[in-house]
Amino acid sequence: MEGNFFAYLQLLELVTFFSGYPVLYSVILFIAGNNLNNQITSRIVSLLPFSYALTGTLYLALQIKNLYPDYSPENINKWVQHPLLISWAFLSVLFWIPALAKRKTLSLIHSLVFFLLMVKDLFVQFTTSNADRHILKNDMNMFSYSLLINLAAISIVVILSFIIIPPKKDKLPGHQ
Repeated sequence: MEGNFFAYLQLLELVTFFSGYPVLYSVILFIAGNNLNNQITSRIVSLLPFSYALTGTLYLALQIKNLYPDYSPENINKWVQHPLLISWAFLSVLFWIPALAKRKTLSLIHSLVFFLLMVKDLFVQFTTSNADRHILKNDMNMFSYSLLINLAAISIVVILSFIIIPPKKDKLPGHQ
């Protein structure tokens, strides 16, 4: 826990928003399997980076809300406990850029940093005899919430994509 309660809370926030994405990504690709020729399946897979960007945008909005009303550099320096991890999390917003979103594996690689934070906690919990079991419980709860957040994000992005650009209907035989 690094001796600082607020630093631990920030790590839990990061785990909550980003750690479930690699699992969801893997499950969607597994379910899609060989059906990537299917128009709907291939669209869902192609929208994964945009759902990750939505999750990053929600995280950014939460951090802006947490800093309100004082956005001064002094307050930001006092508030930020893990500047590199938070900066890395903010980079997830870049997946809104279509050229970056085309490389779906980049979003997976980006999210693995946060997944590994949780795996590190699990490893420490299972390898030390005097480990605090509340940390394990917190990580599992936040991971569950992360799965729900990321599932909601992909659902919203997929629904919006079908509203904005409906799937093309195959031409019926005998019609032009």
